[in-house]
Amino acid sequence: MIDSANERPESARTHSARMNAPSRRGFLASLIALVTLTVLGTSAPARAEIRVTDVLGRAVTLSKPAERVLLGFYFEDYIAIVGPTAIDRLTAVSLHYWKGYRPRQYEAYLAAFPKIASLVDVGDVDNGTMSVEKIVAARPDVAILSVGQYQYLGAAAAQIEAAGIPIVTVDYNAQTVEKHVASTRVIGKVMGTEEQAERLARAYQAAVNDTQDRIQSAQASAKPKVYVELGQKGPHEYGNSYGKGMWAGVIDQVGGANIADGQIANWGPLNPEYVVAAQPDVIFITASEWMSIPDAVVMGFGVDPALTRERLRPYLTRAGWANLPAVRNGEVYAIYHGGTRTLYDYVYARFMAKALYPIAFADVDPRAELAGYYKENLPIRPDGDFMLRLEPRS
Repeated sequence: MIDSANERPESARTHSARMNAPSRRGFLASLIALVTLTVLGTSAPARAEIRVTDVLGRAVTLSKPAERVLLGFYFEDYIAIVGPTAIDRLTAVSLHYWKGYRPRQYEAYLAAFPKIASLVDVGDVDNGTMSVEKIVAARPDVAILSVGQYQYLGAAAAQIEAAGIPIVTVDYNAQTVEKHVASTRVIGKVMGTEEQAERLARAYQAAVNDTQDRIQSAQASAKPKVYVELGQKGPHEYGNSYGKGMWAGVIDQVGGANIADGQIANWGPLNPEYVVAAQPDVIFITASEWMSIPDAVVMGFGVDPALTRERLRPYLTRAGWANLPAVRNGEVYAIYHGGTRTLYDYVYARFMAKALYPIAFADVDPRAELAGYYKENLPIRPDGDFMLRLEPRS
């Protein structure tokens, strides 16, 4: 204000000099009041409420972006969407869905962020231990839950909301672009990171579109026959396959003919004789950090790929498998079981698609895409192998 006053034209200065002292004092007082109101109005604007519609169509209102979060599921998706403050804003989790399902992944984050060890564990749906009392006692600003967790709570969800804790639902399990995008935007809005959420949503849509375009350009009249098996039980007992959802959804997405389709409703083991008779062209055995399960195919954070191959190779000795097209042609793969139902699940879909349509995906490197996603969006490195081909013995 002083500098601009000194730059006024001479006529204005002369007029100011003629003002008597009381008038000048009144003028200055009014000016100071006006400036004060302007500064206060600029520096402390009224914050609008956050209104969001979750994936179940429920309208939820928050007074501000959440600073204390209960997160039920989808840990890496939340971290990618929220960014550098994600861990600091967590106050409670459903620990089983992280430490129980992906122990080595959990340990990698724990090593980078020791605070994770102090998060409240509110229990989980699988064991029937999710606790309304623990959720309320954690005092989160919001509870971000999967659709399955919200449905498990049933009428008890109202008790949580009555305690002043809004619940928003997200759903990456649906395995649709629509729900992936909607869930990403919901988390971004609740956390005040909408720009990052939108970037991730658009990137996901673009990757899926590119995958579909490549498949459509390459697809022949006869789709390659695909068999997927959960690799927990080892080669001596057939593990679950998928007739609908989970890996069945990925097979459909990448243009494969799922040999489990019509044989099992959702998931369960296929008859060994049926698998041999179906003559699959490509076989995927899913693997994870099941270090405590004897003979399980292990893969992921901190797992030596040589151990993955060691656990996978005995599957080829099953009765009748030597003559399967997939085995004869070296089209047997291990793939990380956690590779579905995330914001980077397109990487695993592209790995499977490349096995089915190698020419169309010749310039696609899913491993590099996974590493790139982590480098750009997550605070740790994916230390380990998450997809590999079992090379035939020479």
